[in-house]
Amino acid sequence: MIATIIAIIAPLSANAETMPDAPNPNETFNLNGAGATFPFPLIDLWRIEYNNDHSNVNLNYQSIGSGGGVKQHIEKTVNFAASDAPLTTSERALAPGTLHIPETIGGVTIVYNIPEIPNSGLKLTGKVISDIFMGKITKWNDPKIKELNSGLNLPDKEILVAHRSDGSGTTFVFTDYLSKVDPDGWEKQVGKGKSVPWPMGLAAAGNEGVSGIIKSTKYSIGYVELAYAFQTKMTLAHVQNGDKNNFIEPTINSMNSAAAEIISKLPAAQDDWSAVSIVNAPGPNSYPIASFSYLLVYDELEKVTKSKDQAKTLVHMIYWMITDGQKFSSDLLYAPLPDQVVSLNKKGLSMVKYDGEVIWTGYTSGTAKSVIPDWIRNNAKWWADGMITDDDYIKGLQYLISQGILKV
Repeated sequence: MIATIIAIIAPLSANAETMPDAPNPNETFNLNGAGATFPFPLIDLWRIEYNNDHSNVNLNYQSIGSGGGVKQHIEKTVNFAASDAPLTTSERALAPGTLHIPETIGGVTIVYNIPEIPNSGLKLTGKVISDIFMGKITKWNDPKIKELNSGLNLPDKEILVAHRSDGSGTTFVFTDYLSKVDPDGWEKQVGKGKSVPWPMGLAAAGNEGVSGIIKSTKYSIGYVELAYAFQTKMTLAHVQNGDKNNFIEPTINSMNSAAAEIISKLPAAQDDWSAVSIVNAPGPNSYPIASFSYLLVYDELEKVTKSKDQAKTLVHMIYWMITDGQKFSSDLLYAPLPDQVVSLNKKGLSMVKYDGEVIWTGYTSGTAKSVIPDWIRNNAKWWADGMITDDDYIKGLQYLISQGILKV
């Protein structure tokens, strides 16, 4: 009887999720990624922290902009790419088998340099921002800005606009927002994309370049990722929310509020993400210029890795980024991924193969755990303590088998 029970107990742990295999400690692995500047501070910290745990794994991530990252992903010259914009349908056709793995949630801030207003908090609506970047509002004391900011000393000075020169996911998020809040103006005349035909302004590469223009040029305005804005101590606008009843400061909480509205509607990792957007999300506390940032990974890693061991290392590192690595997000002003998104990511990673062989076989959806009653969980202890008979214990195990929770 005891032997029978032990034989049945053994598979009870089969439904527990196990991590992907750790990197082979007897090899050195060099992994290459490229793309978005938006998550670069976080990815760079991940590079350091992951190497602290696995000193034989070196990550080289080139912060060249989302457009460049997508290009290298399509050309298969990197192990993975990062983009703040999901692949378009045409890009997806050029990179079949791409998985979208959200890595973090960030915000695009409207930054300004007005000596007369040294603090953050200038209030702007989406339409006013659009009019500034289209050259329709040219002075800081324009009546449309003054109406929103009574009491502020708005100067009679020309506004200098700064924008990105490179193909940029940050630009995609910003112009996606402008297209939604100004469909008759911005959307029709400029549109959205990683690169757009800017009506006016000075151009610079990367969040770093735009930040540099704003910091060094009085009466300028531009858009940069939240972490860069805080790191460089820039002044930030509070932007009207999608419900048009509040002006929202860009914070981790306000970005999470925006993401919460769409989480249940996200597609599977292997599906089309081109329509996914959280800009101008509803909710009284939702910051309107927020976005997921994505890792782009092929589901057949022999396309971009040299060996199965290198492929397994890549999967382990990405798993670490979306789980343990999330604890580093908040300090850099990125919003940690919600649990539902982490689960979605894990399911995506469980599809990755090398030469037809699944790399990570330890994935579980976790649904089995939620249907095991407490009396079943406690059966082993009760049986060991002599509180229930062998027959009662076996009946409990038979229940697990009948419900498909335990496989034998």
